[in-house]
Formats: sequence, structure tokens, C-alpha cells
Amino acid sequence: MLSLFGDTCYLRALEPEDLEFIFWVENNEDFWEVSSTQTPYSKFLIKQYLENAHLDIYEVKQLRLVICKNDTTPIGLIDLFDFNPAHRRAGVGILITEIENRANGYGEEALQLLMDYGKKHLHLHQLYANIGVDNTASIRLFEKMNFTKIGLKKDWNLVAGKYKDELLYQLRYVH
Repeated sequence: MLSLFGDTCYLRALEPEDLEFIFWVENNEDFWEVSSTQTPYSKFLIKQYLENAHLDIYEVKQLRLVICKNDTTPIGLIDLFDFNPAHRRAGVGILITEIENRANGYGEEALQLLMDYGKKHLHLHQLYANIGVDNTASIRLFEKMNFTKIGLKKDWNLVAGKYKDELLYQLRYVH
């Protein structure tokens, strides 16, 4: 079975046709807190980003994939970032954009697909995730997927004029 296809969703590379979807996600202020974004992105910059999305993870140290329902509808994004092949680790971030697609198993399946891909194809030893203390849905998801809370970063992110703590979760693969 292909490693990026699940029962209810699949992960695919970014395409030029994703311009409007990525533009909407990157400029949606509701998502800025989880993506550490503070300014809007132009379509020009996103188009340039999409034109370079084919670059190898070993070169750019990140990988962004679109989460799609099996009917091809894009419902979110999942990222590997801070990829370090020498230490065989990477950060992971996930976003299911619409509330009606959350808590339906898509995030869990997408994260499992990415975890399997990281182990099988990138030979990762570990993944980590940074999660705001008030992001209970992400905390539940990552704990369900056997990530362990290993730290608390006090006053880590400034959001709407107020500092918020951030949790650090880690998954060590068993090889």
C-alpha cells in the first residue's frame, strides 16, 4: 500500500492549483496563532512558494503536504519542519481548516500517515510538536498518537498582547 494513502484521507504534494487554498489558509487570522504568523501573505509570494514546493526536504529542511479527503477535497495541511537528517528528527504541525472536518479522524489518520512516512522514507528517529497549552484538540490528538509531553515553555508566544505557554511533545520511534 502507498504510504500516503489512508482509509478516509490522503496526503499529497502542493500543486499550483492550491494557490487560492494556501492564500486563504495563510491569511486567515484564526490560524495565525498555531502557525506563528503575524502578517498576511500576498498571492505573489505564495505563488513563488508553490513554484519551489518541489524542492527536496534534504535541501529546504521542510515538507508541506495537503490533507485531502478521499474525494480529493483539500481539508488541511500537515508539515514537517526543522528537518535535521544528521540527528534524524523533525518538527510536525497539522491544521484541519474547517470545524466540520475536525474530530472526524482526519487529523489522526493524516498524522499517522506522516509518522509512517517519516519512519519508512526519511528514517527519522523522532518527531516533536509545539502546542499551545489551550489547544486541547491538538493535545488530545498528539497524546492519542503516543507523543509524550516533555516540556513547558513559559510565556513562549505573544498572542493578542498576552503571553501564552507552549507545550513540547516528542515521539521517539521504536526501530
